[in-house]
Amino acid sequence: MKQKLFILLLLPLFSLAQDKYPKDYFRNPLNIPIVLSGTFGELRSNHFHSGLDIKTQGKEGLKVVAVADGYVSRIKVQQYGYGKAIYVTHPNGFTSVYGHLSKFNPEIEAYVKSIQYKKENYETGNLFPKKNKFVLKKGELLAYSGDTGGSGGPHLHFEIRNTKSENVINPLFFGLQVDDTKSPTIQSLQVYPLNEESRINQQNNSFKIAVKNIGKGKYTANRIFASGRIGFGINVFDRLNKALNKNGIYSLEMLVNGKRHYYHDVETFSFSESKYLNLLIDYAYYKKYRSRIQKTFKVKNNKLSIYQDLVDKGEINIENGLNYTIKIIARDFKGNTSAVTIPVIGKKSNAIFKKQKDTTIYKITADKFHKFTNKNVTVAFPKNSFYDDIYLDFKVENNIAKIHDKTVPLDKSFTLTFDVSKYTKAQKEKLYIANVENQKYPRYTNTRKKDSTFYTTTKTLGKYSLVSDNQKPKVNILYFKNNQWISKFNTLKVKISDVGSGIKNWHATIDGKWVLMQFNHKRRILTYNFDDNKLIGSKHNFRIIVSDNVGNTTERSATFFKKQTN
Repeated sequence: MKQKLFILLLLPLFSLAQDKYPKDYFRNPLNIPIVLSGTFGELRSNHFHSGLDIKTQGKEGLKVVAVADGYVSRIKVQQYGYGKAIYVTHPNGFTSVYGHLSKFNPEIEAYVKSIQYKKENYETGNLFPKKNKFVLKKGELLAYSGDTGGSGGPHLHFEIRNTKSENVINPLFFGLQVDDTKSPTIQSLQVYPLNEESRINQQNNSFKIAVKNIGKGKYTANRIFASGRIGFGINVFDRLNKALNKNGIYSLEMLVNGKRHYYHDVETFSFSESKYLNLLIDYAYYKKYRSRIQKTFKVKNNKLSIYQDLVDKGEINIENGLNYTIKIIARDFKGNTSAVTIPVIGKKSNAIFKKQKDTTIYKITADKFHKFTNKNVTVAFPKNSFYDDIYLDFKVENNIAKIHDKTVPLDKSFTLTFDVSKYTKAQKEKLYIANVENQKYPRYTNTRKKDSTFYTTTKTLGKYSLVSDNQKPKVNILYFKNNQWISKFNTLKVKISDVGSGIKNWHATIDGKWVLMQFNHKRRILTYNFDDNKLIGSKHNFRIIVSDNVGNTTERSATFFKKQTN
């Protein structure tokens, strides 16, 4: 009965959010029912998911249509991120965004390719056509679904933004329908002491609490004994009908003895605040175990706007001799809920715990600029790079620079500089700065080179080193051999890879003229479409040069024969 009363109390607030947005203005961007592989506000690496990931039945090439009347206001093609993306501005004050497309409608595709050929570059940067260039009606063909950019498989990334502020809004508020009758799944709980005097089961450490699913969205947790200020965190996901994906939830609430103590939801947010997700989650736990725990308390410097009705920032002060019932409620957009109840008994511990404080010679005061040098390595941190004051663990051993611990999040990028004056010119040409947390697979970081120093900027703490790459990229022309007729081929494909610093660029020509090759970085295949150009004659020479990030290059060429088509 209490659970039903709680849901009824929530409904007016949810209705207020629903009433802000038109329900019948936007249609489904696909001509198939919406099934989601990713929800709005889902927790991703260093950011919230800013839209819906709509399944495309495992295929590319489904028609993507304009969700309402409007005009194309922006187009962008990039190797990663949204891949091929298009933005449509609507007269009602909202903009719809479509990402990971395979290609645009014929008119827009021709416009984009003309720019790519003019620049001789696959990536276009941001294009802003005039308002009257591509005007669309609701339901008109806009593009075709795909798998371009940083996509994990074929799907359509779809967003709705406030045109003026560019804040993203959960598209489901606009009446798009998804089937969801499943309650979220609560996997685990974490409890945290929030100062040195706090005790939880006679400890001053955070630890996991076992939970038990008793059915119908109800969970129970083991009783704990505590005193002082404590906080909780929860590992939870949601599944929708017709899909097995583990998606994000819509809202999270915590009640203390029946009264709301904490609440947040993901109705809307700005891109500038998305990075503070690293303060919403237990970042250290995520970096260690690749599992995200959402805190039900707000920490210092967390500037997220998603919070409502916080009592004492969500922290709970446990008094000796009192009993507490903590209930944490996870809710999806459709209102399906799951709740876990945690009994807490206030019991002061007589044990004395003294943690050894971390101290080093490199003290960081968060609101000041800092620059330190150790052997051949220098680190420079702009002010407010760190969220809190900290003693920096900075060591250089066996040519590896350890810059603190990857479990600490940063707000800004720092500069890492290596002195390379001891190396010869030939050696420096093949060196780059790599993240070597996994020493077997060094990860290239954007290395900028001066005569005696190399430097990079990054927001990731951890281990870095100078690494040499003397291996050339591998390049293989697929499906035909030199001097072969390929009249029935619609495309020309090349597989490329690099085991060292990674592929930087490629340059392909047919009969000496640059041709556009699209790179699928997951399959490592470059593709040229013969429809792009009219070939003259039947004999043609294809040539490609592929370079890695330190300048190693591989060239391949082949002669092919293809009849001219009308």
